[in-house]
This record gives sequence, C-alpha cells and structure tokens, in this order.
Amino acid sequence: MSASTGSQAPPPKAPRVNGRLAARGAAVTTIGQVVRIGVQLLGIVVLARLLDPSAYGVVTMVVAITGIGEVLRDFGLSSAAIQAKEVSLAQRTNLFWINTAIGLVLTLAVIAASHPIASLYDDERLVPIAAAISVTFLLNGVATQHRADLTRRMRFTALAVVDTSAQVAGLLVAVGAAAAGAGYWALVAQQLTSALVQLVALVWSTRWIPGLPRRGVPMRQFLKFGSNLAAVQLLGYSSRNVDSVVIGATVGASALGLYNRAFQLMMLPLLQINAPSTRVALPVLSRLQDEPERFARYLRVGQGALLSATALVLAVCAAQAEAVVDVALGSQWEGVVTPFRILSVAGFASTAGYATYWVILAKGLTAANLRFALVSRPLMIGAIALGGTWGVLGVATAYAVSSLVLWPSQLLWLARRSDAPAGMMFTTGARVLAVNAAAGAVSYASTEALDALWTSPPVLDLLVGTFVLLLALAVTALVVPPYRRDLRELFALVGHLRNRRAPAPRRQAEDLVPGGAS
Repeated sequence: MSASTGSQAPPPKAPRVNGRLAARGAAVTTIGQVVRIGVQLLGIVVLARLLDPSAYGVVTMVVAITGIGEVLRDFGLSSAAIQAKEVSLAQRTNLFWINTAIGLVLTLAVIAASHPIASLYDDERLVPIAAAISVTFLLNGVATQHRADLTRRMRFTALAVVDTSAQVAGLLVAVGAAAAGAGYWALVAQQLTSALVQLVALVWSTRWIPGLPRRGVPMRQFLKFGSNLAAVQLLGYSSRNVDSVVIGATVGASALGLYNRAFQLMMLPLLQINAPSTRVALPVLSRLQDEPERFARYLRVGQGALLSATALVLAVCAAQAEAVVDVALGSQWEGVVTPFRILSVAGFASTAGYATYWVILAKGLTAANLRFALVSRPLMIGAIALGGTWGVLGVATAYAVSSLVLWPSQLLWLARRSDAPAGMMFTTGARVLAVNAAAGAVSYASTEALDALWTSPPVLDLLVGTFVLLLALAVTALVVPPYRRDLRELFALVGHLRNRRAPAPRRQAEDLVPGGAS
C-alpha cells in the first residue's frame, strides 16, 4: 500500500457506527490492554528490583512539570479530529503541522527551562534529564494526527499493536540499561524509546506522509474545540500532578519515589481500562450525538462496565495493599502501602468521572467545561498543596478527598448543560463504590484473621483476599437486586463481545450496544 500525501485523495471516511463494529472495537481494545497490563506489571516488578526510590523520584520531579507540555503539545486537536463529523485531507495535514510545530517549540522551551527546573528542586541532575525528555514532545507531536486517524477510523487492532510494541521496546531498553547500572537514565531511555517506536509504528500503520500545509482551509472549529479542551486538560493535569511537585520540593527525591510507585500502582489498572475505553467510546458517542436514546443506552452500558471492572481491581488493591506491594515491588518498598491504599479511593473517583468526560467530548461541551474547570481545579490544587503540610500521607489524603468531591460536582454541572442521564450515572457509580468497598472490607478482615493464625506468604494473602472479595460480591448480587442487574448487564455485554461474529438477537443487541448487531 503506498503512502498517502497531502495532494492525494481524501482519507476514508469514518465508518458508520453499529453494534458489531463497537463490540469488535471493545473486544480488540480489551485484548490489547490485557497484554499491555502484563508488560507494564512486568516492568514495575523488574525495575523496582533494579532501581531505588531516588531514581524514580528525580525523573518524576521533571515529568511532573514537563508533563504540562504534553497537554499543550496535543492542544486537544487529536480529540477534535476524532469528534468532528468530517475531516478533509487538507485539514488533517494542517492539524499535523500544528501539532508538530507545537512539539518542536515545547522541546526547545523545556531545554531552556531545564536550569530553572533544577533550581526549583535544588538538584542539578535534573538539567540533563529535562533536556533528554524534551525530545519526546517533538516525537509525540509528529505522531498525534497519525494516532487520531487510526482512532477515528476505529482501527483498534492497529492501535493495540502500536501501543504494545512501543511499550515492550521501552521496557527492554530500560531493563537493559538498569541492569548495566544506568540508574535513573534507564527510565529516561524508556520514555525516549517508547516515543520513537510509537511514531515509527503509527506512520507505518497509517501509510500517511503529510504534504505541505494548506492556506484557506477552515480550521477554526478544530482550534476552538482543541483550545478549550487543552485548557481544561491543563488544569486537570496540574491538579493531578501538584502532589508530585509539592512532595519533591518539600520532602525530597526518595519520598517522591515512594509516592510515585504508589501512584503508578494505583494508575496501572486505571490507565489500561480508562484510556482505552475512551478510545472506543468517543468515536461511537460522537456519531450518536444526534440520537439521544442510543447515546444514553451506550453511555449507560459503557459506564457500568467501566466502573465494575475498575472498582473490582481497586477493591482488591486497597484490601490487600501489603500483599500487592510486596509481590509487585518487594519488601523494601513497604513505605508505599499506606499511600497506595489511600490513592485507590482517588482512583475510583477518577474513573467515575470518565463517563462525564465522554459526554463532554462527544457533545462538544469543551467551552462550558472550561468554565467549570476554572473554578473546580484550582480548589483541588489548593487542597492538595495544603495537604503537603502533613507530608506524603497528607498529600495522598487531600488528593483522594478532593477527587471524591469533584465527581458528583461534575455530574451536577453536566445535568444542567446536557441531556445526559446524570442522575443514573451517579446512582450507578455510588452503588458500585459502596458494594466494592464493603466487599473490600470483608476481604481485608479475612486475611487479617488468617495472618493472626499463621504468618502466610503475600501471594497466599492475595489469592485468599481476592477469592473472599469475589465471594462477597456474589452474595451481594443475590440480596441486592440493583447490583444484580448491573452484573447481569455486564455479563451480557461480555457474552455479546465474545460472540460478536455471530448474529445476535435483536433485543439483546439493541439493549447492549447502540444500533444492535446490524
């Protein structure tokens, strides 16, 4: 297949949404994420035994600040391209050059800011680290619209291959460098390798080499959508990363390294569930934005599946935090346990807010959402900064509490701005949270009782605790009809995905996925 350029025919239109296409995308994405979870978990386990907390701390100090550049680098234009009903080849080409130019500017800006970053933390090691990491902005800027094109056309298999290959390559380089004694440079090399491999794989998958930028092409709709979204994402990023800046500046690299491992352990299941779910949901919901009933039905099923899967994983993590940390990182990382348990609460609240994010993007509510974020996010940042007075645990607690408050606040705002079923979204989320929290408490009590009788190994605690939690959820399903309905719908969706190639009964298909299996 020959590479397409800016002078050739327009790219294929985005496929029409139907149940089978959505189901296939969800299934492929799920399989890809299972593989990625395995690779990431392997990386966490291996690198935690080759590097010390300080190595993670110094890299996190840089990334917590330079990560703002990733938001600006995208500028919301990838989501704008996915959300739009039509995107011409000239528009896509211009979007490519805008993202590439932003990436280049950010690379130069971070290099120039490397000394001030080092001064903020009083650590000169950060100068070369910042300069090296800055290259990822340019690489990711070039790749932005290639990724958006695959997503828009729902080529989820290609995306899964791209993401997995980049992750595996980065991990192999990091492990090799760490084993050779490179220290924190192993983590820097991991980021650079992943970004480079991802770019090459995306260009190969799209077979698209952009031409020169075009004048007279209508770009306002993309820039308006993207600028509003970028501003919201910038505020969101700041509220999610101010904790790392506060800890790094006040307590030091080692404490930040422990907190970072707790945060990354919490984020591991979330990143593998939340981001891919948005990758599938956004193009589907965007094409259903003028069909309220199908939109609401897809949203209901998608949110229920997302929360049920995430809450189960986080409940196990919170209840069996000691065992999870020991197995994943080793006994030398026991300082991670308590912040990891606290941050699991924040993880659920963040996941619950993802369905709100789907609605905002699909319905083009980025301007209104910016106004909401200008109020809510600074309050969250202030709360986390205040929590820094009490050290790592104070920051973790402030992050969790503010995340819990933000979620229903977003839903109240959404109810006033759209026809999305905000009440149902809150009820479902609160029910899933309550049920899994109760099951997690039972799981925790079971392994505490086991350890009181016999000092069991961490792996056994994890297995027993997980079994007891699943048993508690099964009992709850028997006695709580609404939760039983949630599970029945989730299992029906899983069955639909497994049998997506076979004709599905019309009633089941329409109930589970917009448009049925047509």
